[in-house]
Amino acid sequence: MLQLSGKVDNYYGKEKCMKSLYKNTKINIAKCRTLLLALCLLIPVFVHAQADIHFSQFYETSILRNPALTGVFADDYKFGAYYRNQWSSITNPYQTELVSAETRVAVSSVNNDFFSFGLLGYADQAGSIDQKITAFYPAINYNKSIDPEHNTYLSVGFTGGYLQYSFDPSKATFNNQYQNGHFNANNPTLENLPNPRMTVLDAGAGINFNTSTGRDNKVTYIIGCSGYHFSQPNFSYYKVPGLTEDIRWNLNLGMSCDLNENVALMLQGNYASQGTYSETMMGGLLSWVAASQGIDQLFVLSCGAFYRYQDAIIPIIKIRHKKMSLGVSYDVNISTLVPASYMQGGCEITLFFTGNYTDKSGISQKTVCPKF
Repeated sequence: MLQLSGKVDNYYGKEKCMKSLYKNTKINIAKCRTLLLALCLLIPVFVHAQADIHFSQFYETSILRNPALTGVFADDYKFGAYYRNQWSSITNPYQTELVSAETRVAVSSVNNDFFSFGLLGYADQAGSIDQKITAFYPAINYNKSIDPEHNTYLSVGFTGGYLQYSFDPSKATFNNQYQNGHFNANNPTLENLPNPRMTVLDAGAGINFNTSTGRDNKVTYIIGCSGYHFSQPNFSYYKVPGLTEDIRWNLNLGMSCDLNENVALMLQGNYASQGTYSETMMGGLLSWVAASQGIDQLFVLSCGAFYRYQDAIIPIIKIRHKKMSLGVSYDVNISTLVPASYMQGGCEITLFFTGNYTDKSGISQKTVCPKF
């Protein structure tokens, strides 16, 4: 099988494409290569795209989830990396690497409002012809303090994206290169391939509300919604009117609760809808503080699981040492693709660092912020 299209499960709705290819593997591969390449390159001309990547540890990618979540965490800055490897049991693994950084700045010393700034970049590669997406998303978020006593904030965020799509035509094979049942890469392809690169611009915005309640504000709630592709980017590898990206709508929900001094619970939910496709995820992590020094947590162990509706069960383990956290998860595929995947989905690894700013005397100047 020649993998010419982009991600399958890593894009909303694309799993149907893999299922279709899997059912038809008995078709003469040599006769299908040219047709598959043409379809993969012409699909953008005829249909609306569902090209957004997704992650199992989605709560670590706030800029792609809701730009109003930028800077909504317990410290002054956060930066780290993300790696995902998927479908290695079926074909060439689909790989995604991501880096991000977020920080915030107080508006003034007389109120608790602050600005958040972030930058996220990722590289996504899929298939035997190395179809790639490289993207950069800067973000800005204004956080309005409504009730400082309960850490109540209303946040409004914006992001703009620059994306480049590309593929490697030198790695494609065609029907004309098969002579007498044998493949020869030196045979002429007789194909007129398009420019293997194109760029598009994106725009997104979101709103988020969070508050704390209970004794000592130990319970925090968060809810928000966002939209992406408001610019309705239009692109095609060919010099013809291309595809129009469907707007993706996103709803985020969350709750964190300190059960006692050493145990905490975090629940997260996310719903995304783009065109005719949707994705629902929910789950949580139970954390145990194994070591602490004053108010600082020195070592925290978190375990839990998430569920992607009709697709995967995702166990997660996360270790935090001082200001560094390492998370590992694995998608156990339970969709109708199980006969091909053998329940093997994708592995994800995240590594993040957080911290607080200090003044010249070394005293922390931590900005008052939402507790989540």
